Amino acid sequence: MTRRTAPRTILLAAGELLAWWAGLALLWLVLVTTVDTLERIVGASCAAVGAALARAGRRAVSWR
Repeated sequence: MTRRTAPRTILLAAGELLAWWAGLALLWLVLVTTVDTLERIVGASCAAVGAALARAGRRAVSWR
């Protein structure tokens, strides 16, 4: 038996990840001095990893 996730739950999770990513990417842009293509890729990737970890940590603490 497979368990389906509600579309609303998926959208909320995606929205939370996007919000975390945007915040972390903005923080990175504030802290970095020069921006070239490789640094943009690395910054976006690190922000994505940070967003996933932040969401996982928030879910672990809130027990949802």
